[in-house]
Amino acid sequence: MNYTNFYLPDFFFLLGNLSILPERVLIISLITVIVIDLSNRGRNTILLHRISLISMSISMIALLCQWGIHSVSVASENYPISNFSYIFRLFLLICSALSVLLSVDYIRCSKTVLAEFLFFVLTAGSGGMVLCWANDLVTLYAALELSSLSSCFLSGHTKKDIRSNEATTKFLLMSGASSSFLLYGFSLLYGISGGQLQLDKTADGLPLSQYLVAICTSIAFTTAGTAFKPSLVPFHQWTPDVCEGVSPTPVVAFFSVTSKVAAPALFTRLFGLIFPYLSNEWHIVVGLLATSSMILGNLIAVTQISMKRMLAYPSISQIGYIMIGVLAADPENGYASMITYTFIYILMNLGTFARITSFGLRTGTDNIRDYAGLYMKDPVLTFSPVLRSPSLGGIPPPSGFFGKLYLFWHGWKAGSYPSVMVALVTSVISIYYYLKIIKLMFTGKNERSDASTTYIQNSLVSPSISKSSIEIAMIIRALASILPGILIDPIIGITRNTLF
Repeated sequence: MNYTNFYLPDFFFLLGNLSILPERVLIISLITVIVIDLSNRGRNTILLHRISLISMSISMIALLCQWGIHSVSVASENYPISNFSYIFRLFLLICSALSVLLSVDYIRCSKTVLAEFLFFVLTAGSGGMVLCWANDLVTLYAALELSSLSSCFLSGHTKKDIRSNEATTKFLLMSGASSSFLLYGFSLLYGISGGQLQLDKTADGLPLSQYLVAICTSIAFTTAGTAFKPSLVPFHQWTPDVCEGVSPTPVVAFFSVTSKVAAPALFTRLFGLIFPYLSNEWHIVVGLLATSSMILGNLIAVTQISMKRMLAYPSISQIGYIMIGVLAADPENGYASMITYTFIYILMNLGTFARITSFGLRTGTDNIRDYAGLYMKDPVLTFSPVLRSPSLGGIPPPSGFFGKLYLFWHGWKAGSYPSVMVALVTSVISIYYYLKIIKLMFTGKNERSDASTTYIQNSLVSPSISKSSIEIAMIIRALASILPGILIDPIIGITRNTLF
């Protein structure tokens, strides 16, 4: 009997039907990290780092295998997962893995606990992945709270830092308020629909003619609850404080990308499945939020002197651009423009934070003026933002330009004329503060002569090896933020037809 022919198809069939296998791998990994840390009393941090990266790699492989086996959807009665969900779950795994890669040396240098950081990253990542396929209100809310609370604890990772404690308190209070808004909106939906929890059944059970006022109230509360997560204006107040108050830069990097992945996935599933017959009403609300985010985020970013706080405000404007893709969804392209730009944004932003991490390790500061004259002291560290900052600003030919062009074009075709016009103007404004930093690095004079020569010791590896590894990571991500612009047609082809 040929056991290979017998077991191999069965293995792939089992892999394809274990629809939540990637999430299970992460849960097993986070339990393993805690157990090993307790048994070793926090000594073997390299092992914890490797376990988390290996588990994320296994989760990615399992996800890609499932995606290949079921190219459109997974045939599961309990957990129906669409192509849209596969894409965003993969994005969350990429964000988590790249954030962990940035973390190990920085966390050790800042004298904080690596195991707790990995535990909360894995927990927030698994919660965000559940958000991408959850098909009922209870699962959505539980997954959202799992991701939000993990992110909140992660923001207070540096317990001895007063700024971090203050930022965590603000984050916790605002997160609790937004969750109460969302829960009230869900309770209205549950009552009006006759006690339905499934998203499609809830949509079918909404009596639009009888309870239109109550349904619009539910839309308002649901919008307020979900707009907090991606930092849409006016629900953005927590983002600058958390980004500046959180000391470890990898934590800020993790926040900046995962919130821009999980929150749009939640937003599109909620409004695309529950309110398809009221699309005009919620499109107007989302358009106003997106426009306000683009204007406020770019204007306030010009005045900032802290690099992390300055990048927090462009992240607010970036979610405004992404929401244009949500409004531009159509049966032919689906959410292709939004997904494509989100993928490019992940690479651009994580590469930017890799540069900030390296600079922070050497100088212990994130003040913009300390970047003056950096080209003369470290050309490699200067090379990364020269390639990536124009991409964030939408200057051709990097990938950010093609991503924005595709996004704005579909927004214009969908009729979002005011949002697209504001996006074009604010993109020009963003070019100013990105190019200002590049100019400062080449022509500025730094009053601190030792700003780029001091390297923080007590790292996991020797300074020369750590410096080399971070520089390699920056170069790879700089190239990765350019190559998607060249390969944008295959990326668009993969992301098409992603409507539910």
